[in-house]
Amino acid sequence: MTPLTVLALLAALQVKHLIADYALQSAWMVRNKGIYGHPGGLAHAGIHAGLTMVALVPFGLPVLMVLALAAAEFVIHYHIDWAKQRVTEPQNLTPADKMFWVLFGADQFLHQLTYLGLVWVLVAH
Repeated sequence: MTPLTVLALLAALQVKHLIADYALQSAWMVRNKGIYGHPGGLAHAGIHAGLTMVALVPFGLPVLMVLALAAAEFVIHYHIDWAKQRVTEPQNLTPADKMFWVLFGADQFLHQLTYLGLVWVLVAH
């Protein structure tokens, strides 16, 4: 895999993240991500997994690899979001609180590390 392909994969996953986390995430999803197993959080993670497949398919990767990486994205994304909500909600943090933004940044950082991990799997494969 060329360096340009690696960068393109990372860029595709970042665009996917922007669309899934900001354009397609509803208030219902945000409100319910802290309830383990709630359809809102599952739907949000499902959007991420589906768009991960869309982002990876143009690279000509094996179908089973794309499915496995999308499944990993689903599980990891779901649990990162759930954990962040479990920390944020009991403290009644809002955007007016500094700790809200620290946790928001940590959440986004962990998602970006996930994409580095997915690409690492592809490079090492």
